[in-house]
Amino acid sequence: MESSGHLRSCRAPVPGFRIATIDMHTGGEPLRILSAGLPTLEGRSVHEKRRYFRDHYDHLRTGLMWEPRGHADMYGAVVTPSTDADFDVFFMHNEGYSTMCGHAILALTTLAAESGLSGYQPRVDNGSEVRISFNVPAGRIEASARLENGKACDVCFRNVPSFVYLKDREVEVPGIGRVHLDVAYGGAFYALVEAAPLHLELTPQNVNRLIDYGRRIKQIVANAFAIEHPFDRDLSFLYGTIFTGPSLAAAYHSRNVCVFADGEVDRSATGSGVSARAALHYARGELRLKEKITIESIIGSVMSVKTVESSKFGMYDAVIPEVGGTAFMIGRNEFYFDPQDALSAGFILR
Repeated sequence: MESSGHLRSCRAPVPGFRIATIDMHTGGEPLRILSAGLPTLEGRSVHEKRRYFRDHYDHLRTGLMWEPRGHADMYGAVVTPSTDADFDVFFMHNEGYSTMCGHAILALTTLAAESGLSGYQPRVDNGSEVRISFNVPAGRIEASARLENGKACDVCFRNVPSFVYLKDREVEVPGIGRVHLDVAYGGAFYALVEAAPLHLELTPQNVNRLIDYGRRIKQIVANAFAIEHPFDRDLSFLYGTIFTGPSLAAAYHSRNVCVFADGEVDRSATGSGVSARAALHYARGELRLKEKITIESIIGSVMSVKTVESSKFGMYDAVIPEVGGTAFMIGRNEFYFDPQDALSAGFILR
């Protein structure tokens, strides 16, 4: 085989600037972490930093999430120092910015435990358990992992209070018909819909139909009901549709597929989504306190969720979910933004 070593001497374009990333996946769902080259973000809180990034550097989101550097289902995280946690983190995708992301927290916890993140000094309990705190737009997240021979095991996080927002509602969706749903919050608001009554199968072969139905249901539900977070207007919107159904593996509780943002399909079981589901199952009496269930994704990867305690969140009865999953680093990248490149800010095709 001919060696390609001569390509190593290829020089990057001089004009413009570079962004370095670490790429990971959690249960198959990608995460692109901006690791170097990011301009300074003004603001003290994670909300202020996200707002500054959105107002001044949204072309970096589109440039890194969209083609040609990314794709329609890419997902990203911006990690910055924090005044009262280990990190401030906000998340981005093909449409904009999300409020909470469980698969990203699992990936970042794995990365911090195994390889470290800039400025992080691990807090280790009992010789092997690493604890990490994150401020995200939805609130404070406490995560942990157990180190075994340098690998992160038993990675999990305690999410923000999760609750049922609307229960047993129906909407008429053109081209679909009557859709029964619940709306629940697990760091983001989701419309939860059983797949079987819609004759949907939660498999990769049906991904285009799932995207179509997910988009249409989300739009109708968002227009039909006011979605209001108890304390934060920035969190007051419907993020996605989650279709639920039986698991394909007998050992697991169920399967779900989350369609979020502009028709993105989560390859993982969705950390904020299983938190919303845990709140709904608990409210229905289908899940006991301290009980753990394991939920499949569209590709068969899994996340676990356990209701560790009950609480009140404003006027809502809530639970604190603990979500577990597995993440892996898959590469490092250095991306160039050349001012002469007309497609530098990216484009998207579905």
